[in-house]
Amino acid sequence: MTRVQTEYQLWLQDPAVDEQTKQELQAIREDEREIEDRFYKDLEFGTGGLRGVIGAGTNRINVYTVGRASQGLAQYVNGTGAVNPAIVLAYDSRHMSPEFALESALVFAGNGIKAYLFKTLHATPQLSFAVRYLGATAGVVVTASHNPPEYNGYKVYGADGGQLVPEFAEQVIDHVQSINTFDKVKKLSQQEAEAQGLLAWLGDDVDQAYIKAVTAVSQNPDIIKEISDDFRVVFTPLHGAGNIPVREVLKAVGFEQVRVVPEQELPDAQFSTVKSPNPEEREAFTLAIAQAKDWNADIIIGTDPDADRMGAVVKDPNGEYVVLSGNQSGAIIVNYLLSSMKERGTLPANGVVIKTIVTSEMGAVIANHYGIPTLNTLTGFKYIGEKMSQFEKTGEYTYLFGYEESYGYLAGDYARDKDAVIAAMLIAEAAAYYKKQGKTLYEVLQELYESFGYFLEKLESRTLKGKDGVEQIGRMVEAWRTNPPTEISGTRVSSVEDYAQGINGLPRENVLKFKLEDGSWFCLRPSGTEPKIKFYFAVQGATGPEAAQQLDGIIQYVLNRIDG
Repeated sequence: MTRVQTEYQLWLQDPAVDEQTKQELQAIREDEREIEDRFYKDLEFGTGGLRGVIGAGTNRINVYTVGRASQGLAQYVNGTGAVNPAIVLAYDSRHMSPEFALESALVFAGNGIKAYLFKTLHATPQLSFAVRYLGATAGVVVTASHNPPEYNGYKVYGADGGQLVPEFAEQVIDHVQSINTFDKVKKLSQQEAEAQGLLAWLGDDVDQAYIKAVTAVSQNPDIIKEISDDFRVVFTPLHGAGNIPVREVLKAVGFEQVRVVPEQELPDAQFSTVKSPNPEEREAFTLAIAQAKDWNADIIIGTDPDADRMGAVVKDPNGEYVVLSGNQSGAIIVNYLLSSMKERGTLPANGVVIKTIVTSEMGAVIANHYGIPTLNTLTGFKYIGEKMSQFEKTGEYTYLFGYEESYGYLAGDYARDKDAVIAAMLIAEAAAYYKKQGKTLYEVLQELYESFGYFLEKLESRTLKGKDGVEQIGRMVEAWRTNPPTEISGTRVSSVEDYAQGINGLPRENVLKFKLEDGSWFCLRPSGTEPKIKFYFAVQGATGPEAAQQLDGIIQYVLNRIDG
């Protein structure tokens, strides 16, 4: 019997598995391909936890795989020797999110670990903050970010409030893999956990402390209040957890004219008004743009379901609303934040900006203009958070801002994960600040291009589902590794950075980055959480048309080779 069939039969025979789940599995008994996809592997910790399609099976997310993961995390936490260990839990608006969060809390309680659980859906950055604020040992947030409705996930955080980096995630995985039957998962009932003081429900005090920490980073509250009557913001939480905290923060720093897209205000696990609840995509802003046009809004802001990613939409000279890329928003915030600090005399001599290796160099060039260095990390905000905690201990740098091209930003040191709430505050604040000078953010971006060069970027991806897809992606990367290009569109490839070999002290990761002599680059990166490979492209030109031509040439070469 194969591993797949063995696992399938174990689930059908395990007395700890409920009858409804067994019926779901019985219904696919003739579908060998479906059985294989559900059982050929365990859900893996990618970017700090689990993520998968909701359903029965080892390669699905359900109360059993969540319970198993929680048991493994509990064993890891108890093995650290922490005194009075505690784990904070939060969840978003997805299917089964409250159930998975409560299941996890009761498993932690069953292992003698106090579980702090938010009563309602909360943003991922609020979880990161709460871990630090409460002095907890770890944290868990149940979310699948902006994935389709059929997905959910389970992200694990350490005592510093950051997602687990590989060194520690691997230890948790070892514990999880040691649990081969569900009867090894220890669990209390909710009544038992509450009676023993091992399940505590978090109240408003944590939320208010978070709001205070975010608004403390505001740079120009006086200007906001001065212009607030004439500055309009349209906001969409895309049916997620950003609705309340974003509005509270914007109000706290002085924004009075804020309207929420009514059709997308309330939680909706199906995200029924959008194809994807992803603020990286223009389609997600369709309703917001229509509302902004009617109201003549200055800026549109959107957050994803767990409110760790923020997208902004601004008006061009023709009055059309244009979605900023993550790189563009990041560059604008870097410039606004550092210029404001310099103007106020609060820019520290040892300040630092941190970004990922697939993020545009534009922000780094701007930061350098203000005398601030930029450090690179691997993709994933957990690595930025790791650097923040390192600098907090050593004092080598004062962290100012961290960001990644995939719409993740964090200013301030109150959390260790990307935060759409503070990003919303800063991009709105920047728009108000420049409006007082008679400029839109679109015009500010053009000025930055004129001053620092025309940086253009593009992201392409290919999704290849199932076991075969994962294997195909592996072969694809290996082909580029063993047979790298030497020239693209007449420009020589100056170097190849193979992060699987370990570069600049960074952890090993299966990522390839090709640098060209003219400063352009492209990168191949398989996803750690889904059967997808991403292709990042970036160029810098003296003019917009020149940069666009460079970009098209590289993209065409790479995709022609990929797609055959």
